[in-house]
Amino acid sequence: MKTKLKKSYRFALRSSLLITLISSLLFAVFIYAFGQFKFPLVLGFALILFIVCFFVIQIRVERFIYKRVKQIYDDVTLLESSSFQDQPITTDMKTLTQEIEKFAENKKMEIESLKIRENYRKEFLGNVSHELKTPLFTVQGYILTLLDGAMKDKSVRKKYLARANKGVERLIYIVRDLDMISKLESGDLHLEREEFDIVELVQGVFDMLEMKANKKNITLTFDIEYPEPVLVYADKERIQQVVTNLVVNSIKYGKESGTTEVSIEDLIRNKVIVRVTDNGEGIESQNIPRLFERFYRVDKSGSRREGGSGLGLSIVKHIIEAHKEKIYVESVYGVGSEFSFTLEKAKKPVEIKTGPQVRKT
Repeated sequence: MKTKLKKSYRFALRSSLLITLISSLLFAVFIYAFGQFKFPLVLGFALILFIVCFFVIQIRVERFIYKRVKQIYDDVTLLESSSFQDQPITTDMKTLTQEIEKFAENKKMEIESLKIRENYRKEFLGNVSHELKTPLFTVQGYILTLLDGAMKDKSVRKKYLARANKGVERLIYIVRDLDMISKLESGDLHLEREEFDIVELVQGVFDMLEMKANKKNITLTFDIEYPEPVLVYADKERIQQVVTNLVVNSIKYGKESGTTEVSIEDLIRNKVIVRVTDNGEGIESQNIPRLFERFYRVDKSGSRREGGSGLGLSIVKHIIEAHKEKIYVESVYGVGSEFSFTLEKAKKPVEIKTGPQVRKT
């Protein structure tokens, strides 16, 4: 660590001057008492004394302060502070105070961040345990019942095995979603980008979820008719998963005889924004910042009855961010919600005129 001392002579000057004045006054009184008072002698004594005192005080005080400050730097370096390790030692108290305050503020922020992460880790582990425990106990209960003698009854056996199978399917669903989130977060999931019609994709999702929507008499519709394709450039399979998760959520939390509406609009020159809007129960404002957390549920009991892994919106967020795009949510409790995300437009072919023909590239 480089050493650079910022010297301030005020303390040494004032201290030396004070000592010189008092000593010179005493010396003048002393020689005056013996009848040998001479002004040049007193002046010479004062000058020599001032110079000696200044250098002694300056050197001693500077060394004392430097040792104390160096000890502070050494103690701080033990905490592995990169901001302190590369800085020269300063004996200027104002600068040192500012550096210490900055260091303390940074450490405070780090500690707060670690506390938040620790709370999130505990909550996440608790949620994983709960989500896996429910289907596991369900499967175990049906299997144990069959082993205890219910297997002999063919109708009971078939019913219990079917229910056990549903529990296993739920476990597979949760593990699959967790695996996907892990890959998305680590960057291991490769996106296969291609050009496709987002209108056609949304219509396919509507067709797939039509029966689910009909159970609650919910209408799946576009805001307007789209006679022309809207081409985007993205991973078709992943975007289909995004739209499916958002539409499923709108059905799950939608009201009876409600509507789920999808709109596709130009955002800027090379972007479109896809909006999924419903007139369901809406989301309270305090829940919105945590919507995309893993296993976070606004209505824990209700959403579990509807099924799902609790990872849908988290997956949606990760997929959209993997495309370097943005996702937004707006909701008014009791009125409805709107989830929207951006996508890159497909590049249109450029027409090149060559004589009487038109060639596309």
